[in-house]
Amino acid sequence: MSAPERIPPRSVTTAELLAKGELKVRGRIREASNAVLFCSVTYEGREASCVYKPVAGERPLWDFPDGNLAQREVAAYEVSEATGWGLVPTTVLRDGPYGEGMCQLWIEAAAESELLALVDAEEPEQGWKAIGFAEVGEGKTALLVHADDERLRRLAVLDAVINNADRKGGHLLPADEGRLYGIDHGVTFNAENKLRTLLWGWAGESLTPESIEVLQGLREALRDGAGLAGKLAELITAVELDATRARVDALLAAGKHPEPSGEWPAIPWPPV
Repeated sequence: MSAPERIPPRSVTTAELLAKGELKVRGRIREASNAVLFCSVTYEGREASCVYKPVAGERPLWDFPDGNLAQREVAAYEVSEATGWGLVPTTVLRDGPYGEGMCQLWIEAAAESELLALVDAEEPEQGWKAIGFAEVGEGKTALLVHADDERLRRLAVLDAVINNADRKGGHLLPADEGRLYGIDHGVTFNAENKLRTLLWGWAGESLTPESIEVLQGLREALRDGAGLAGKLAELITAVELDATRARVDALLAAGKHPEPSGEWPAIPWPPV
């Protein structure tokens, strides 16, 4: 008589872990402007660290009156996943110890060469892109630059699609195996142009063939009845969803990275 077939244990996905696991608050990240709680999450034998941002801990923003910041963070993750670039850590909307909120996988930043720098020069060196001049005290200025890095360039495209109003240096997390993540996407998807970022180095330059292909895929995924459109419809307003479609169309029509509009501060403050 043969032994019964053993069924291998089911592998718990990161999204399942974050959505269904038991959250335990371990501390608070105090430098954040809204409530950001560092937690552990466990589910079916798997454990991880995560960030939990309860909606109850959000400070109201006059120019983002609809929905909540947690929903926008999840929406940014869904768009990132649709690009195939995986630029945003796994993020879900769930109930937690302080009510509904965003739960995102904690990313341990890896030691890496700088992505941003201030240099005493008029032009950036090879391998760097100029952002603009910044005051550094006593009437002096320095050139703010970011690395000419393909990962940053992809993130610049994602930010243009989701209309990120707050891409600071501290929101860039280099991780193991050469990965780079962007975090803190609460102020995104506004129907008005509010793009504020440190990643202006490619402004006005032609989009890469890869970016054009990704944007074409996003356009299809955002059509009525398509998967990404359905997910975003539960997270942002219909007007904001239409504006997202329009931004994708505009990027494809121009074939270039966007440039500062002049109608809105182009660089977030403080930049880090």
